[in-house]
Amino acid sequence: MQTSTLPASSTGSSAAMPPVDEKKLNAFVGKMVGDLGAAASGALVLLGDRLGLYAALAGQGPATSTQLAERTQCYERYVREWLACQAASGYVDYDSATETFSMNPEQAAVLADPNSPAAMVGGYFAMASIYIDEPQVETAFRTGRGIPWGDHHNCLFCGTERFFRPGYEANIVHHWLPALDGVIAKLERGAHVADVGCGWGASTFIMARAFPKSKFTGFDLHAESIEESNRKAQHAGLDNLKFAVASAKNFTGHEYDLVTVFDALHDMGDPVGVAAQICRHLKPDGTWMLVEPMAGDSLSANLNPVGRVFYAFSTMICTPCAMSQGLGVALGAQAGEARLRKVLEEAGFTRIRRAAETPFNMILEARP
Repeated sequence: MQTSTLPASSTGSSAAMPPVDEKKLNAFVGKMVGDLGAAASGALVLLGDRLGLYAALAGQGPATSTQLAERTQCYERYVREWLACQAASGYVDYDSATETFSMNPEQAAVLADPNSPAAMVGGYFAMASIYIDEPQVETAFRTGRGIPWGDHHNCLFCGTERFFRPGYEANIVHHWLPALDGVIAKLERGAHVADVGCGWGASTFIMARAFPKSKFTGFDLHAESIEESNRKAQHAGLDNLKFAVASAKNFTGHEYDLVTVFDALHDMGDPVGVAAQICRHLKPDGTWMLVEPMAGDSLSANLNPVGRVFYAFSTMICTPCAMSQGLGVALGAQAGEARLRKVLEEAGFTRIRRAAETPFNMILEARP
C-alpha cells in the first residue's frame, strides 16, 4: 500500500501531518461525492415539488422526458436534465429499453404524496433556509449572538410545517395522546388545551378536528406564523380553535387539562422557565405532553443518520434561536431524555415518563 504526505501548506499550519492512507482517502472522497450530490440535488427536489413533476410522474405513470414536460407544461430540455439527476439519485426509476421514467410506491410516498407519513419534501424547503441564512449563522459563530426564529427565510416556516405535519397526522391522535394516562377521556368530554410553540398550527388543527368538544389555543412568539394559523382556522371553520401571539414563558390562560409542546422546547432560551410556566398553568391533575427529537443521552449515541440531520438543523436554526432569547441556554435538538427530565424536575414536575416514541421523536408525559 502506497502512502503520501500532504504538504504543510495544505493544512494552514506548519505542523507535520501523518501519512495519508490512500484507500481510506479514496473511501472518504467517495463519501463526500455522495454527500455533495445529495446537497446539490436538494434544489431539484424543490423544483420537482413546485412544478408538479413528482405528482405528474407518480399519478399518471411512466413517461419520457417529452411526455412529462407536456403533462407539466414545462420545457422538455430542462425536464430531461432534471429526470437524469433524479434517476442517478435513485429518486425515480429509469427504463433504458423504453427511455421512460417512473416512480415506485416507496418513492412516491416520500416525494409525491404530501399526506404520506413518510413525506419528506418539507424538510428540503426548511433546508433551503439553511443555505439562504448561512451568512447570519456565520455572524452568530463569530459574535455569540443568536438568531430569532422570525429572522429566518420564509422557507423555514412552511418547510417546518410540511415536514412535521405528516408524522403528526399519523401519530398524535392514534398513538401519542392515547399513550397518556386518562387524557383521551378528558378530550372526548371537553378539555382545555394549550399548544405552545405551535408555529403554523399543524398539531393544533389535528387535535381540534379530532376532539370537537375540547377547546384549543395555539401560542407562538412568531406573529407571522400566528397570522397564517388564524387564516387557516377561519377557512377550516373550527369554532373550538384559536391562535394568539405569546412567548412560551408568557402564554395566557389557566387551569389547562393538557399542554402540548411539539418539537419546540429545545428552541427556547429558558427551558426551565418555560417548563415552570407550563406547570403553573396546568390543573393539579393536568398533563404536559412534550414531544422532542429522538436522541440518546450521549454524543456517541447520536452519531447516526437521524442525529446527523438533527445536529445540522440544530446548528443552523435551533441553537441560534435559543441563544437569541437572552439567557444563553441552548438545549439543542439532541438533548436526550436525561437532560429533558432534569429540566422538567427543576421546573416542579414530579411524575415523568416516556409515553411513546418513533424513530424521529420521543414523547414524554409530565405531571405536577
